[in-house]
Amino acid sequence: MNNATTAQRPADSPRSTPTQPPGPPRRWWGLPLMRSMRADYLGFTSGLHRQYGDMVHMRLGPERTYDLFTPELVREALVDNADGLIRWQRGIEVFEEVFGQSVLVTEGALWQRQRRMLQPAFSPKRVAGYAELMRAAAADALEAAVPAGQAQATVGMDALWTRVAMDVIMRTLFSSRASNDARDAAEATQVLSEMAMREMYWPFTPPNWLPLPGKAAKRHAMKALRSLVSRHIESRRGDPSTNMPSDDLLAHLMALRDETTGEALSATEIFDQCMVSFQAGHETSATALLWWSRLMAEHPDAARRACEEVDEVLGERDPSAQDLPALPWLTATLKEAMRLYPPVAAVMTRRTTREMTLGGWPIPRGALLRITPWVIQRDPRVYEQPEAFRPERFMPGATPPPRGAWMPFGAGPRVCIGQHYAMLEMTNVSAMLLQRYTVSLPDGAGPCEPVMNVTLRPRHGVQLLLARRPSFRNAGVA
Repeated sequence: MNNATTAQRPADSPRSTPTQPPGPPRRWWGLPLMRSMRADYLGFTSGLHRQYGDMVHMRLGPERTYDLFTPELVREALVDNADGLIRWQRGIEVFEEVFGQSVLVTEGALWQRQRRMLQPAFSPKRVAGYAELMRAAAADALEAAVPAGQAQATVGMDALWTRVAMDVIMRTLFSSRASNDARDAAEATQVLSEMAMREMYWPFTPPNWLPLPGKAAKRHAMKALRSLVSRHIESRRGDPSTNMPSDDLLAHLMALRDETTGEALSATEIFDQCMVSFQAGHETSATALLWWSRLMAEHPDAARRACEEVDEVLGERDPSAQDLPALPWLTATLKEAMRLYPPVAAVMTRRTTREMTLGGWPIPRGALLRITPWVIQRDPRVYEQPEAFRPERFMPGATPPPRGAWMPFGAGPRVCIGQHYAMLEMTNVSAMLLQRYTVSLPDGAGPCEPVMNVTLRPRHGVQLLLARRPSFRNAGVA
C-alpha cells in the first residue's frame, strides 16, 4: 500500500513561479464550472483530481476555492489549521433553516459549549446502554421483512432500512416506537435533503411561501418533522411524573448541565439538538446499511463469511455492545461499504479565517476549502484496487489507511459526535439481518447509480432477495 503524496508547490524557477495550484480556466465567472458541478458533483470533482492533481484551484464567482484530494492535505487543513477554519456560511444557512442553532451548524464559543455538554451523552459507555433499544427495534422490522408464510421475498431495502433506523432513533431519542407520523417525518428528511443540495447552489434562500418548484414539498416536510419533535418534547415537559423515561437521549439532553457554568440547555437548544439527532440518527445509518446490503448481495463469499462469524459468536441470541470486538469481519464489511459509498460523500467545505499554507501553497484568508471523501477514499495510491469491495483492508492486522483516508464520520475537531452510536447500531442490525436471512440479487438486477444529495443514495433504490435461514429460531414457513 502506497500513501498518497501531498501536492507540493513547485520549486522556484528563473522563468516563473506559480502562485496558485493548477485548475480549470475561469470563463464567464465560473458559471460553466458551477453548472457541471451541479449536474454531477462526484463526476466533476473526480475529473478535477484526474486532470489537475492533488490540490485544485478554481474561481467560482467571487470565491477562490481549493479542492484537497489527499489524506495529508485533509489533516493539514482540518487538524493542523482547525483554528483558522469555519464552516461554509452558505451551507450553514441552508442547514440552519431546518436544524436551528444545533451542534451541526454553530461555531465558536457556542459550538464549543454545545459540544462539551453533548459529548457525555454520546460516549461509548452511554451509547452501549442504547443497545437493547436498538435490538428491539431491529427485531420487529427484520422479522416482518418477509411476509409470514413465505420462505423468501424480494424486498425494497430502502424502505426496510429506513423503517429499522427510524424505529431505532425513535426508541433511543424518545422511548417511542415509530408511528405513521414518524414515517412521514422520515420521508420529509429525504425531501429536505434534496432541497438542501439544490439550494446550496443559490446565492440565497427565497422565502418558502413563494410558489417556486419544490417549496410546497419543503414546507410540508418541515412541518412534519417539527411537529413530530415538538410533540415528544412537549409531552415530556408536560408530565413530570417519575414514570417518564430517564435513560433515552431526550432525558439526557434535558438533564445536561454545563460543567463550567451549571447552565442547562435552553428549550430552543433541546429542540434543535433533537431535530438534528433525529435526522442524522436515521438517514445516514439507513444509507450506509443500504449500500452495505447491496454489496453483500453482490459478494456472496464475503456475505457467507460474515454469516459464519455471526453464527459462531452469537448463535441465535441477539447481539450486544460487548460482541462488537468479536465480529471483526462484519465490522470490516461495514467499513469497506462506507469507504466505497460514504453516506456523506462530499460538501465538507470550510472557509479560511486567516492566511495559511497547505501543501506548500499559500492560501488566502476567506478562501473555500472543499473535501470530497468519495474521491479520497478511492485513491489507488492508498487503496489497491480502489473500486473493488475488499473488507480485508479493515481487518485487525492489516495496515490501516493513513489518517484522513477514511472519514465517513468526518475528521478534526468536528468529527461526528454520534460515530459510536452509528457503528453500534449498524453492527447490531446487520448481524441481526444475517442471522435471519441470506441476501442475494434478484434476477435481472442492474448496477446501482449513486446520486448525491446531502447523503449518497442509489438512484432507483435497492431490491434484494431475502431468504429465511432454516437455522434461525423464527425460521420456517407457516
